[in-house]
Amino acid sequence: MRGINPLLGSLLVMSVVAGAAMLAAEEPPTGAVATFAGGCFWCMEPVFDALDGVLSTTSGYTGGTLRNPTYEEVSSGSTGHTEAIQIRYDPARVSYERLLDVYWRNIDPTVENRQFCDRGTQYRTAVFYHDEPQRLAAEKSRTELDSSGAFAVAIATDIVAAGPFYPAEDYHQDYYRKNPVRYQRYHDACGRDERLEELWGPSSQP
Repeated sequence: MRGINPLLGSLLVMSVVAGAAMLAAEEPPTGAVATFAGGCFWCMEPVFDALDGVLSTTSGYTGGTLRNPTYEEVSSGSTGHTEAIQIRYDPARVSYERLLDVYWRNIDPTVENRQFCDRGTQYRTAVFYHDEPQRLAAEKSRTELDSSGAFAVAIATDIVAAGPFYPAEDYHQDYYRKNPVRYQRYHDACGRDERLEELWGPSSQP
């Protein structure tokens, strides 16, 4: 800095700091992350997108061994992955416990390796926790369901540590918005609403 006017140097430093602060202020918050597997990921996005405080949902694959799997590979049931959604949310507006409540009431937690009309390990249900508070909250909510007497069998949904999450192909993202007619036809034919009502009552939403 030899030869630079001290006042000019101070002004330059202040300018850089102010510029960095402005850039930081312009960046949107990334939010916390939750990952749930609940059968077909097409059907899990709408219920979470409707929640205040949810910033984004992404359909994808997790829980397997193959890196960067394709839909065809996951659908074969040979990669160990399950269809899942990853949720970015603002904890100041929606709690992880609230996300869990919505999750449970939009799956059938009484069955293994299937959901509604879909069969196979790629449709198994699971809560993938990202930290210790999430693990404790997920286990507490599952224990409460198990002890509630609502089901004649034990809850089959796994609670496991989150691993690599691979976003699904673009055409799977927001499928219910991009292809509303095809989505609704699949949703209705799968008997999802009828089974949820049977499990949780006329209104599946908590």
